[in-house]
Amino acid sequence: MHFEDFQYQRPDLDNFRKEFEAQLLEMDKAGSAEVQNQCIKAIDKLRTYFQSQYNICHIRHTIDTKDSFYEQENNFFDEQMPHYEALNNRFYRALLDSPYRAELEKHWGRQLFDMANMSLKTFDPIVLEDLQEENRLSSEYTKLKASAQITFRGETHNLSSIFVYEVNADRQTRREASETKWSFFAQNAEAIGNLFDQLVKVRHRIATKLGYRNFVELGYARMMRADYNAEMVARYREQIRQYIVPIAGELYERQRRRLGLDQLAHYDEDVRFLDGNPKPHGDPEWIIAQAAGMYAELSPETDRFFHHMRDNHLMDLLTRPNKAPGGYCTFIGDYQAPYIFSNFNGTSADIDVLTHEAGHAFQVYSSRDAQISEYHWPTYEACEIHSMSMEFFTWPWMDRFFGDEADKHRFVHLNNALCFLPYGVAVDEFQHRVYENPEATPAERNRMWRDIEKKYLPHRRYEDNAFLENGGFWHKQSHIFNVPFYYIDYCLAQICAFQFWKRDREDHTAAWGDYVRLCQAGGSRSFLQLVELSHLRSPFDDGCVASVVGPIEGWLQSVDDSAM
Repeated sequence: MHFEDFQYQRPDLDNFRKEFEAQLLEMDKAGSAEVQNQCIKAIDKLRTYFQSQYNICHIRHTIDTKDSFYEQENNFFDEQMPHYEALNNRFYRALLDSPYRAELEKHWGRQLFDMANMSLKTFDPIVLEDLQEENRLSSEYTKLKASAQITFRGETHNLSSIFVYEVNADRQTRREASETKWSFFAQNAEAIGNLFDQLVKVRHRIATKLGYRNFVELGYARMMRADYNAEMVARYREQIRQYIVPIAGELYERQRRRLGLDQLAHYDEDVRFLDGNPKPHGDPEWIIAQAAGMYAELSPETDRFFHHMRDNHLMDLLTRPNKAPGGYCTFIGDYQAPYIFSNFNGTSADIDVLTHEAGHAFQVYSSRDAQISEYHWPTYEACEIHSMSMEFFTWPWMDRFFGDEADKHRFVHLNNALCFLPYGVAVDEFQHRVYENPEATPAERNRMWRDIEKKYLPHRRYEDNAFLENGGFWHKQSHIFNVPFYYIDYCLAQICAFQFWKRDREDHTAAWGDYVRLCQAGGSRSFLQLVELSHLRSPFDDGCVASVVGPIEGWLQSVDDSAM
């Protein structure tokens, strides 16, 4: 069935609640684990229906944020999702309190119960109205960014399409494009700063009502981080500062020399070569056709998966006015359908985002038959292993997209992956500092960001852009607003993906087998358990970062980039 034929109907909350509560009652009265298992299956079917309707709505709303019908439906879910969470938490409580818990754990797996325990730490009916407010503010930020109409050289762009000019080989063009884009954020700085200020305060209020000192610990619980904590993450950030920041600095210096510049400015960072970055040699339809061939050759599993995505119209890839920026993958359980959302703009990022989101989609496609919805996806940092590793597993097919510039693309891709890590941990440290100081003003938060930026990105120069020099760069990062503490996940996963890159070059069959096993496991294990299952080394291990990036640095140094 094509996505456009998927049926959307606003859930009838009264009937949904009655059916859900009836199953909870049956579960409470059950005289055996077998009867409780049947209740759990019925409850999961109800949850899958609700989440499917939400995801259909979310996709169609982000495809066109001006569609009045789906805007209203999105508002409905912003209001009602906390009520859904309240029901879900009652289900989790019933699981944990079951007199047949040992038998249930044997049937469903321990991870479900660990997740239930974590989830109960994140909700209480006393925060329901606060959660509704948090959802509303988060949606306001997304709509504000989607509303961007940026006029550049007589054309109107959104925040995705302007990027084509930001990576133009002509320095004056990319400088003007960058200034034009950042002028949108500067003009909306007060609105964005105030939105975030409200988000910080409502999240802090939720945390204190739930008994936490601040939002940090609650944020970790929301992310279902069962086997690591903020202190471990801080030590990991220090590994990045110690080992990666110097290497990134050397790579930026190589880039400055390639570009023939006296000094690398912020608007130069995304352009790796004097004649510009490599671009795919065809339009979006051509790209999809090449991807189909690539996935057919990679493995039978990916061939079946990509046919499913393509045949059922489960991708929306083109940027358009009023379309939300960025890219994501979601899953519509009632149709067992992953869905990829992106904003192609004619740059190499189109290939990066396609393979990245396809990694997410392939994972959830591989675990679509999981016995309970909690196991369709793992936690976010594990999810990003699938996506970032898929970017590397598809390296042998980059010739399909870039022709004789394929090696150039591989160099840029690996260079970018390494240079991302300092930025990624900067975003994470910023979020910790923000929620540890919830009374800070918007101006103080900007100063926090600029201080952290200088720590991890000491090469960055903003010249005469006052908005960026005063710490406004973080305003563009949607994760900070919409999914607090979701960013270190990319950094942890990148170290795991680097391990797959190295192993794939040594023994593709073994590396791919471990990757498929990881995807099939879905969310049935915690992050570190999944890392172990995949025969990877934990990013938290002392010395892991240094050992992983050594081969990466060596490969980059071996490339004669002056000849590209």
